[in-house]
Amino acid sequence: MDKTSLYLQDVFLARQRCCGFAHKTPLLHSLPLSAATGRKVYLKLENLQQTGSFKIRGAVNKLLSLSSAERERGVIAFSTGNHGRAVAYVAAQLGVRAVICMSHRVPSYRVAAMEALGGEVILHGQSQDEAYVKALELERDEGLTMVKPFDDPHVIAGQGTIGLEILEELPQVDCLLVPLSGGGLLAGIALAMKATSPAIRVVGVGLEVSSPMQASLQAGRPVEIEETDSLGDALLGGIGLDNSYTFPMVRDLVDEVVLVTEEEIAAGIFYAFDSHRQVIEGAGAVGIAALLAVRVSSLGENVAVVVSGGNVDPRLLIEIAGKKYA
Repeated sequence: MDKTSLYLQDVFLARQRCCGFAHKTPLLHSLPLSAATGRKVYLKLENLQQTGSFKIRGAVNKLLSLSSAERERGVIAFSTGNHGRAVAYVAAQLGVRAVICMSHRVPSYRVAAMEALGGEVILHGQSQDEAYVKALELERDEGLTMVKPFDDPHVIAGQGTIGLEILEELPQVDCLLVPLSGGGLLAGIALAMKATSPAIRVVGVGLEVSSPMQASLQAGRPVEIEETDSLGDALLGGIGLDNSYTFPMVRDLVDEVVLVTEEEIAAGIFYAFDSHRQVIEGAGAVGIAALLAVRVSSLGENVAVVVSGGNVDPRLLIEIAGKKYA
């Protein structure tokens, strides 16, 4: 793969590698959301993946691209939760050692899930950027291979396979709403969509309390911002000042970025559970939240919403359900 460019061919190659690990998830026609918006709305249910999120796609593509020597030495990752879980799961299937660096801000249930899958979790710092510094240290000292959560061409291509699946089932799609953090998911899907038709609108949905990609786009370069707690904790973390892939891809391929509030995210979580009996996490609910809050400027007739994950703390889900956000 070219070090500076990704192509649609890379996404097709990633899909070939993903077979046997990542599921082709359902594209559910949401009658309630369609009625509420006056559009035909479809939910891409990545919360039904083996590890509970889309991250398994990028992890599989990256680990299967490594040499036998690299696999023998083991891999290192930094994560707010779902990426680490995916890397730990895939590594275990391949018999590869996986070390995951996380900040102390990551919820304990996410740490426990990674350890249950065989990941060696190391907690360091108060942000994903600080956990990344520790991961770089271990990469250097122990000869481990870095598996970045987003700014890696194999990871981006792996996430782009979601776009291929949506196009196969809904070739008439007009607009996609995609969760946005570091941009690996958004960049991969945007690559698949824009290579098919530049007319397909791709919208990134981030957190109002913390959106480093949006701040970077406004600044015209990658910047750091303070990390803040959020219901969408899987979307926390910076994009990296050394960002080489996702920042330029989001800048060049994405039509719009919108941000949602904590209340809107909670309403999205409740809506998915109440209307579809789908258990989704805050990060996975941002697209639904943006629709319900009428955040997107232009939707077209056929709208696909990527529900990125379902790894929510059950106690939080019970609390949100008790508040009845509908």
